[in-house]
Amino acid sequence: MVPPSQRKKQQDILPRQNTVQPTLKPPLKWAGGKRWLVPYLREYWTPHSHRRLVEPFCGGLAVTLGLMPDSALLNDINRHLINFFRWVSKGLQVEIDMRNEKELYYSHRNRFNELIQQGLDNTKQAAELFYYLNRTGYNGLCRFNKKGKFNVPFGRYKTINYIRDFSPYQSLFRNWQFTCTDFEDIPVQPDDFIYADPPYDVEFTQYSKEGFTWEDQVRLAQWLARHPGRVVLSNQATNRIVRLYKNLGFCLRYLDAPRMINCTGDRTPAREVLAVKGV
Repeated sequence: MVPPSQRKKQQDILPRQNTVQPTLKPPLKWAGGKRWLVPYLREYWTPHSHRRLVEPFCGGLAVTLGLMPDSALLNDINRHLINFFRWVSKGLQVEIDMRNEKELYYSHRNRFNELIQQGLDNTKQAAELFYYLNRTGYNGLCRFNKKGKFNVPFGRYKTINYIRDFSPYQSLFRNWQFTCTDFEDIPVQPDDFIYADPPYDVEFTQYSKEGFTWEDQVRLAQWLARHPGRVVLSNQATNRIVRLYKNLGFCLRYLDAPRMINCTGDRTPAREVLAVKGV
């Protein structure tokens, strides 16, 4: 039996464990976030966790922070979202006024839209304003009109806990690459593990100025089918989505997804499909 004094010395020479906190929560509210899906995705990811994780639609990072890959390529067509993450990777410190007040909200929303018009939406102030609008706006929605202006109304929260210091995320984000481009332009490698969570195949798709059409859904499915590596896709299990991926040779799995946002108050589980290839 090793005496306590020697046991303490042995412990001192053991390599230190990774000090990155594995329980960091997504820094943004995100409509349609997939945190609930992480346990299912982990079944497919764990045997391949040595690979790079690629997310063409990274959203609020619920899946990435849930799986905690060593290496990741995280893309989204929403340039304001990616600008925020890039500033977080630099250790963002929010300095603007943040209060759960209607007048301040619309003042900050106007300023954010001014920065967009002036071509200054890649600045630190734009990242700060995007964070504030996300936390304070209605249901964490991210919505832009066809002119590219953010148009989400003031939210209905009683209290909001704002974050000013994002330095805890900095060391983690340093190993993750953030890009803002169309999914077909992402520089994927044959060995990458792709998890794709595109906008649902539903009527509302105005998540960005460009929107996401059925033609985009088909284009995505064909792009994923061509990838020689591992692929998992999630989407609402509409009849045409199911047919599309079944015809492309994907294995399908069905889940009941919680309805996170519904203006009618309907919380009936939505049918979700996982389309899987190579795992």
